[in-house]
Amino acid sequence: MKKQSRIILLFLVPFLIVIFLFSIFIYFTVSDYSEDYLFKLLEARANKVAKERFEGQKNLIDTEDPDKLPHERDFFIPINNKKSFFEESKEVGIHERFFTDVIKRGEAQFVTKDYLYKGIKYKTNKGDYIVITVAENYFEINQAENLIKTLLFAIAAAFLLLLYIALYFSKNIFKPISAITEKVKEISSENLHLRLNEDNANEELYELSSTFNDMLDRIETSFETQNNFISNASHELRTPLTAIIGETDVVLSKPRQTNEYIESLKIILQEAEKLDNKTKALLFLAQTGFNGKTQKFEKIRIDQLLWDVKENLDILNSKNRIHLDMELLPENPLKLKVSGNTQLLHLAFSNIISNGCKYSNYDHVTVSIGASDDNVYIVIKDKGIGIPENEIKYIYDPFFRASNTKNYEGYGIGLPLTRNIIRMHNGKLLVTSIENQGTTVQITLPSIKSVN
Repeated sequence: MKKQSRIILLFLVPFLIVIFLFSIFIYFTVSDYSEDYLFKLLEARANKVAKERFEGQKNLIDTEDPDKLPHERDFFIPINNKKSFFEESKEVGIHERFFTDVIKRGEAQFVTKDYLYKGIKYKTNKGDYIVITVAENYFEINQAENLIKTLLFAIAAAFLLLLYIALYFSKNIFKPISAITEKVKEISSENLHLRLNEDNANEELYELSSTFNDMLDRIETSFETQNNFISNASHELRTPLTAIIGETDVVLSKPRQTNEYIESLKIILQEAEKLDNKTKALLFLAQTGFNGKTQKFEKIRIDQLLWDVKENLDILNSKNRIHLDMELLPENPLKLKVSGNTQLLHLAFSNIISNGCKYSNYDHVTVSIGASDDNVYIVIKDKGIGIPENEIKYIYDPFFRASNTKNYEGYGIGLPLTRNIIRMHNGKLLVTSIENQGTTVQITLPSIKSVN
């Protein structure tokens, strides 16, 4: 069954059941009300005709009485010691038990399809009488059929109205969804720039379209990152391989002197080491892209870790001019403690600080440390070449290097690797940069107190 048909049935069936039950309720309510009303009239008529008969208040009989009910008949039956009302029951057309009920309870009533019977016990100077007034069952004869036709007409009209409403709503409910479905079918890896129309009055559909567009933004970014990675990685890995193959071809093209072989082997070794370093960096980047649950975490004092990083970088390159700013250190040293892996955090900070030194031509690089009750903040600022504004969105793509870094050695792995490490520690990495003015990197790590 189609969705539209299910919606129509969902509208029609419950409403028709309710309308049908409500119609039955109306019919029996009107029937009971009419019957009670007619019995009250019959009782009033029985008392009236009894007074006219036995007290001589009025001498109008039969059709001359303007208050007489349709097809009314009145019976006056004396109550005596007779044990049976057999003859009277045949005359009135009712069972004998009706008479005994009147005697016992003072009144009784009976209903047939065509007539209503009302009997009362009436006391006179000449003795007690059973007064029975019979009249046409007006509701069953005159109103019931008309009421049934009216209710059936109302049910039919309600059915048609509900059918129209169901068709209208089912069409309008699925129309925007169908439009979204058709638009989604157009989107593929070849045209990820397409987006759904968010100009929709329906709040739920607007939220759906907006959420889907956000997902497409993330997918498009992932595809761009993947394409950039493949392009950059293939170039970075192909370059040393090309150099190795070319140098080998040159050496093997003809016999060489020993010193020429040695020089060629040095070039091949140098290029092989580059290839090895890039491959190791790539593998390490892939490993840190996981959740890091297998890594050993311990309590680390960030200020001590940064002193170790500075000391290590100064040993590796004496031209480094790294300044640790301790003015914002908290009075409580416990606020500087984080839960993390020492080797990974050491690598992350080394990457950022060494980049600052390299791309500022070994000018001053300032490392500031601060802390709040929940986080530890590290800000690394340099006055180097910066990053072009239109390229900063690609800085986390593996092997990507900004256009102004051609004169500097590097693989484009350090920043993506650092971001993975910071994420493993539930931290945040924020990079801001202005070309030819410098770069600022802010790292936020949750403190031991907030982790616990």
